Amino acid sequence: MPLRLEDRTGEQWFKPSRPHSLQLRQVVPKDVVVPSTVRVMTFTALLLDQADDGSLTSSITQVDDEQLPEGDVTVSVEYSSLNYKDGMILQGIGRLVRNFPHIPGVDLAGTVEASTSDRFRPGDRVAVTGWRMGETHWGGYAQRARVPADWLVAIPDVLSTRQAMAIGTAGFTAMQALMALEYRDISVGPDHPLLVTGASGGVGSSAVFWAGRAGHHVVASTGRMGNAQELEELGAGEVINRNNLGDPPQRPLLSERWAGCIDAVGGDTLAHVLAEMRYGASVAACGLVGGSSLSTSVVPFLLRSVNLLGIDSVMCPQPERDAIWQRIASVASEADTLTQLDGWTTEVSLADVIDLGPKILSGDVKGRIVVSTT
Repeated sequence: MPLRLEDRTGEQWFKPSRPHSLQLRQVVPKDVVVPSTVRVMTFTALLLDQADDGSLTSSITQVDDEQLPEGDVTVSVEYSSLNYKDGMILQGIGRLVRNFPHIPGVDLAGTVEASTSDRFRPGDRVAVTGWRMGETHWGGYAQRARVPADWLVAIPDVLSTRQAMAIGTAGFTAMQALMALEYRDISVGPDHPLLVTGASGGVGSSAVFWAGRAGHHVVASTGRMGNAQELEELGAGEVINRNNLGDPPQRPLLSERWAGCIDAVGGDTLAHVLAEMRYGASVAACGLVGGSSLSTSVVPFLLRSVNLLGIDSVMCPQPERDAIWQRIASVASEADTLTQLDGWTTEVSLADVIDLGPKILSGDVKGRIVVSTT
């Protein structure tokens, strides 16, 4: 007997062409578009991978969106920057990265594409520095990134995304150190010299720039005296050879010289500087290119009440981050500050970063380097 089916309205009948042969089709509402194929979104990135022998390979390649790490906010990255730590990661120094493949880049600036956080909406301009991004979490050397909302800060209106990365991790760290000194009432003016060690490096040169713009009399210490004119143009009132500070002090206390110091070197230089600080003055320690060991005595702390302040920009709490960026924006609003910042900045591509990694480690990079992802 032929099979007959009736729909629920009772108005239509269906009779198969053969008994027990039923053909079904999916009914789709008219306002729904069904794609013939699923489109996989990809983005361009600098990807590091590790060979079986432990050596690193780097390439500019396409990465699927589905490979992005977990996070509340997806960012369309416009710029990153080149920092000393980026150079270490690109060269595989220090085993900062343990999982591969990996996208490096310790900071980024761009626009929110998608967000499940109440703090950010699509179209917001945001930046990330720190939080070990580019080390344990995929970083900014890519056209797209996904990060926790708590890592993001809103870029101040006075800054473009490019300028935010011209400041980048180095500028953020420098301002954090400067604010730590100012919190302890360092005075402004020629009679209150603020020493910056490692002044030709990323953090050091940024400290010269922002401290000078904030009105401080900056004394820049560098091993590259050929950069003296550039450092003076950035904001240094005086440039000295690092050899004057590079050896361990011969006595626990030397002549009082410095009203404050932003030290990006560490090691023997830091030990020497501590012995020359004025009574009650502070040193903000934010680098260790000169070594991680510190051979000193407690005498400067006990007899001159010197303060040694540790600066960690990586895990800096969010309220402090917001305050630092607002201070940067305030100083940046002053006449010609951003013009000078732009003139101090060089823009490169993702492909260029591969060759620049070893150069920043050897000190052969000048100024601020922003990395365009487009």
